[in-house]
Amino acid sequence: MAKEKGKIIMVTSSKGGVGKTITTLNLAGVYHLLKKKTLIIDLDLYGGGIGLSLNIESEKTIYNLVDDLINNRYSNFEEYVYNYNENIDILCSPKDPRQAAKIDIKYVTMVLSNAEFKYDVILIDTTHNLTPINIVTLDSSDKVLYIMTNDPMDLKNTKSFMAIMKDTEIDNVKILLNNACDINKKYFTNFDIKNIIKANIDYTISNDFFVSDIDRYVMEGKILLLQKKTAFLLRKDYNKMFLIGKELIDYVEEVK
Repeated sequence: MAKEKGKIIMVTSSKGGVGKTITTLNLAGVYHLLKKKTLIIDLDLYGGGIGLSLNIESEKTIYNLVDDLINNRYSNFEEYVYNYNENIDILCSPKDPRQAAKIDIKYVTMVLSNAEFKYDVILIDTTHNLTPINIVTLDSSDKVLYIMTNDPMDLKNTKSFMAIMKDTEIDNVKILLNNACDINKKYFTNFDIKNIIKANIDYTISNDFFVSDIDRYVMEGKILLLQKKTAFLLRKDYNKMFLIGKELIDYVEEVK
């Protein structure tokens, strides 16, 4: 029997520094614990942080994959990914910005087509600009997790983004308000935010999930959500990440 098409989840924002990459990794941690074969694609082509955040250096990147597709050298998808653990693979962003400029949007669709029947979940970490590649990714995604913070400029950009989504009839966007990104920014209430952006807030991560020594996890190549300390000390937001992860893939609990 052929494997079912995997769920494609795009993680995006309209501002840098909102916790997009860390959230992507935590979602990968959720899917690992759910025994879902997961691929993380770093589509922040000019400044991707997935490899850095896990302290890994992959021999090949998405640039090598696209280059081989163009030149008919492509053979096996597995040759281009870094295997993080038994359930998580990573397709890293280009090592050189000059390589990023050579990746045409039509090949992004080809990359996804080559991956979607090999994995249960494909997580795509993107840049915060609405680039042509991000637009193609939007069209290809089953769900979009949009991350925002309690920041005036972020709210302005989010309002514009959601207006575009409404005008283009894209209705699979879920908004995550990440209060753990900058715990000192408490300018607006959730009620105020919803009125400003003209959209609902689907999920909220509290400032309790702020980790002051996140750099230590990076240096050790660890995913925050997979640490026992996180599950014990940050139980509320740990459970919230599980809720988000399950809802994004329409997860159904198995009946035993």
